[in-house]
Amino acid sequence: MRHRKGYSKLNRNTNQRKALLKGLAISLFEHGRITTTVAKAKELRRYAERLITIAKKQTPSAHRVVFSRLQNKDITKKLLNEYGPKYEGRNGGYTRILKKGRRLGDGAEMAFIELVDYDHLARAAGEDTTEA
Repeated sequence: MRHRKGYSKLNRNTNQRKALLKGLAISLFEHGRITTTVAKAKELRRYAERLITIAKKQTPSAHRVVFSRLQNKDITKKLLNEYGPKYEGRNGGYTRILKKGRRLGDGAEMAFIELVDYDHLARAAGEDTTEA
């Protein structure tokens, strides 16, 4: 049976969709919080949480898999050295989606997607966590 095997195509072909998700995931892991449309955020959540789950294993094989998906050495190291150990005791649910409202140009539903410990990351970096 193939129940619940589907995914959102985001009106793109396979290569464009993979590149989009890779770029969004790199931005999410780099900044801790990004703004995007709700549909992209929901697909990104599936992609990013699978990467964090792989990174929790802390094996050379996990390192190769994460790098093959992201193609970014700095973010791969950050994912394996910071986020993997940080979420070791957590069984999924590493990201949260907060709806933001509609975009003025085309009325698309917008949302923040952030890592669950974003407030702690922002305070440690000295950033302002309040958004308008």
